[in-house]
Amino acid sequence: MKKLMPTHYLFFALLIMLALHFLWPVTTLVPLPWSLVGLVPLIAGVAINLMADAAFHKADTTVKPFQASKALLTNGVFRITRNPMYLGFVLALIGVAVLLGSVTPWIIVPLFIILMDQIFIAVEERMLEATFDQTWLEYKAKVRRWI
Repeated sequence: MKKLMPTHYLFFALLIMLALHFLWPVTTLVPLPWSLVGLVPLIAGVAINLMADAAFHKADTTVKPFQASKALLTNGVFRITRNPMYLGFVLALIGVAVLLGSVTPWIIVPLFIILMDQIFIAVEERMLEATFDQTWLEYKAKVRRWI
């Protein structure tokens, strides 16, 4: 059976956010035109993901979770966060939540963070430690998991 990838979780999170907004909005937190500010984290999240993806390809290492990495990326967006792609996903979700403007989509953001942290990040970081040992530990001591 094929495992769900982080992008699948992102897609489902977006669908659930939209469903919550349209079916059970509760109240408006951010009215138009102020909700358009959500474009800022949305665009930042997409940009961070594109930069991280380009760095993975440039280093000729995998972007897929649970596959062994050939290189430990520590520059570019990886100087700010150990997990730029997950951070980018979260920023995109925050942007969408702000754009929607209602309360209920916000429920998904912390749930998504917890899922990514437990299902992917924890496993990936154990794999990186096993592969890169002291270099990983030094990088881990300098750069935070999220931001």
